[in-house]
Amino acid sequence: MQSLWKMLFFAVIVFSLAACEKSPNGSQANDSAAKAGKKAANSDIASSELISQIKASGVLKVITRNAPTTYFIGRDILPKGPEFDMAEAFASHLGVELEIIEKPSIQAVIAALRNKEGHIAAAGLTQTKARAKEFMFGPNYQDITQQVVCRRDNVQPEAINELIGLNIMVAEGTAYSERLKELKEQYPTLSWVESSELSTEQILYKVWQREIDCSVADSNIVDLNRRYFPELIAPFNLARSENLAWMLHKSSAGLSAELDNWYLEYEKSGRLESMLDQYYGFFEVFDYVDTRTFIRRVEKRFPEYTQYFSDAATKYKLPFHLLAAQAYQESHWLADAISPTGVRGIMMLTQKTAKEVGVKNRLNPKQSIFGGARYLAKIRTHRFVDEVKEPDRTWLALAAYNVGRAHLHDAQILARKLNLNPHKWADMKQVLPLLSEKRYYKDLRYGYARGTEPVRYVQRIREYQHIIENELD
Repeated sequence: MQSLWKMLFFAVIVFSLAACEKSPNGSQANDSAAKAGKKAANSDIASSELISQIKASGVLKVITRNAPTTYFIGRDILPKGPEFDMAEAFASHLGVELEIIEKPSIQAVIAALRNKEGHIAAAGLTQTKARAKEFMFGPNYQDITQQVVCRRDNVQPEAINELIGLNIMVAEGTAYSERLKELKEQYPTLSWVESSELSTEQILYKVWQREIDCSVADSNIVDLNRRYFPELIAPFNLARSENLAWMLHKSSAGLSAELDNWYLEYEKSGRLESMLDQYYGFFEVFDYVDTRTFIRRVEKRFPEYTQYFSDAATKYKLPFHLLAAQAYQESHWLADAISPTGVRGIMMLTQKTAKEVGVKNRLNPKQSIFGGARYLAKIRTHRFVDEVKEPDRTWLALAAYNVGRAHLHDAQILARKLNLNPHKWADMKQVLPLLSEKRYYKDLRYGYARGTEPVRYVQRIREYQHIIENELD
């Protein structure tokens, strides 16, 4: 009997083991599937928990770098920059404060995101295949092109093979480095140096100083820096158009979805366009000769009138550099300037305007500067409804100074007919050129006007203002 029980016990053991071996996709597979499902569920929970954590802490942490195209501290000691403005808007959408985590380079920004020091990396980051393997990307908010950058009186390569043998430097860990590595497969002798210490902007300065031959930078960075270093040129593009976007950790799916929802409204409302116009809208056309001449005149001609501009700007509550830039656009800072139409002086006042603002001698630089400042301040303060906010109020006031308030009023009426916003400069600069087309001006009270002139006028003033600020720093 005892031996029978032993045999039965042995049979049960063998049967159990056989059942396990015959079911490799059975209970063991079910366990694996359950674990995978649990892991995915935990990931979703963690992702949604991230937004809850951000809201509970009251802080959105954004990693960036200090540069004119990303984030910087302005002359008013307040943070500014394209990435900062968008990050602040997204933080406001979440109902939390924005905390900026500043890093010295793109490589450091990416490393910080990898280590989860912040929730989002917003630093002018190009979407690349290598980055997409490790991180998630938010919506595309700006198109750029990688450009080769050299100094016009040094070397001017016109194709990739002409880069071979040149002294080329790019910032380490950038999309430029990735692109050059791709090109090296086709051009094995192509070589370059990657700097872990210098930013793209600092490397462009070395190009300008002739310390290196060329570099690579995004087109928006090139546009901005050519205003400071007008001898820089971009002889050709290194890649097709690419997209800038924010980067998030792979575990941030919930935050990414919330970012997508916010961005749709941000773009639809026109806020993205206004932001891009604020920082890049005045860099559409580059004139090397004019810019170089202007910088020289800032050094030699401007000091004679600096105090007048400063005092007038203070008296009439105008930005000092803006007033100086407007005067340069009007007369190139020539006190005795006279136009064929009869306007004259450093602020090019008409007789009617001069009388209105109490200027007796339009060729007297002090009287002209104070008179022009008073007139611009009057337009800016009293000629627009309260719904017109800055900086649009200033750009519209400058346009009115140039083309006349009557024609600007016509353009605002036309804007409404075209379902555009008469209080936004981004819309109005599209409408003003239409004042020279008969199909539009024939139904307007004040008729024809050369509407492209005020658009160009505002754009150049903004260019000059930007350069003056940089030159006087």
